Amino acid sequence: MLNISNDPACATPQLDARQFKVLDALGDPRTARRFARSLAALLILLFLALFLPWTQNIRTRGSVTGLNPEMRPQTIHAIIPGRIEQWYVQEGQKVMKGDTIMRISEVKQEYFDPLLLERTGQQINAKEMTARSYQEKVNALDAQVDALNQAMAIKLEQARNKIVQARLKISSDSIRVVAARTEIGVARDQLKRGEEQFAQGLISMVELERRRVNDQRSNAVLIDAENDLLDARNGMLNAELELGGIRNEYRDKLAKAESEKFASMSQMYTTEAEVSKMQVDLASYVVRAGNYFITAPQSGYIIRAMRSGLGELVKEGEPLISILPERHDLAVELFVQPMDMPLINKGQQVRFLFDGWPSIVFSGWPNVSYGTYGGKVVAIDNYISRNGKYRILVAPDPDDKPWPSALRMGSGAVGIGLLGDVPIWYELWRQLNGFPPDLYMDLQTVGNWGIDPAEDANYHK
Repeated sequence: MLNISNDPACATPQLDARQFKVLDALGDPRTARRFARSLAALLILLFLALFLPWTQNIRTRGSVTGLNPEMRPQTIHAIIPGRIEQWYVQEGQKVMKGDTIMRISEVKQEYFDPLLLERTGQQINAKEMTARSYQEKVNALDAQVDALNQAMAIKLEQARNKIVQARLKISSDSIRVVAARTEIGVARDQLKRGEEQFAQGLISMVELERRRVNDQRSNAVLIDAENDLLDARNGMLNAELELGGIRNEYRDKLAKAESEKFASMSQMYTTEAEVSKMQVDLASYVVRAGNYFITAPQSGYIIRAMRSGLGELVKEGEPLISILPERHDLAVELFVQPMDMPLINKGQQVRFLFDGWPSIVFSGWPNVSYGTYGGKVVAIDNYISRNGKYRILVAPDPDDKPWPSALRMGSGAVGIGLLGDVPIWYELWRQLNGFPPDLYMDLQTVGNWGIDPAEDANYHK
């Protein structure tokens, strides 16, 4: 019905929306249009935001430690078993290198003697004197062997001279025998002719008897010469036998002297070995006596005493006390999942959230985060740890702000390893599908990993 009449009575009445609950629930149509436009704008912004860059990252927990092994807390162990006698430090106290921490006493029976070092030294001196005595005996036996060799040479020379003399005497007696035989032949001829002449009456009986006497005398001379020759030959045989006897006699004497010499040398070497062993024992006793005092290996702070009280027994190798080095460069020890391990390289940037320091973190936009600290990977383990993860060591980034001065070893830390930049929609898609971060990146991003872009480009070719 058109409202074209000027009559007020015929005009369309105005309805009060407050009187009707349905109209009040519907509200103003212009508000719905504004809400629809706002929702559309929001959806458009959200859609556009999906194309914003997002920095992929790996998040893991770790703890603060020392950069180098000698800078980390260390435990001092008991080198020898003993009993705690006195403490010289307290927990939290600063000590310098070489300061005495505690003193222990001996608990083994073989080391109870208070004069153990002195008496061991006396035993060593006695053994050394014994070794010298054996050495002198060896020298005396050497001199005796030399004397026997010289005496044997003289005796052998004398025996050889006797042999030469016997040979000469044999030659002389042989000549005498030949002469006696010649002489007896002449005497026999003369006796035979004398008998013939006496029968003819040419010579007297006296001359015949004289010739018979000459014949008997020649026989006696021949027998005497033959006896002398036989004695000379026997003398040469005796001289040759004496030469062999001298050799055997002096060989026996030399063998006996050499045997005594080698026996003395054996005893001398045995005594020297005992001296060396006792010297080793003495050195061990000296070192052991020095181990009664436990000293600080380096300057630092006493953290905690594992053993307490006085009179308590400690075993060899048992931990006694922990010390934190005074000078230490901090680092963070992180553990990375094996799936993320190929993405980690030396020199890669890492952001940290330390326990106790407030921070506001946007993991995908590290530049707008607050309260985080930078670091770089300096070491990566090649073997998996017992917890099933790989350990990496991250040092402070010299190009970033320094780490808090109040940071202490053992504090917790959350590491965020920064990877490549991808759109937000891609990151959402990756997270929904459970895919790992991108391993392959362009050459501009590779430079942030600490990899030579030229080498990486050659690898991909």
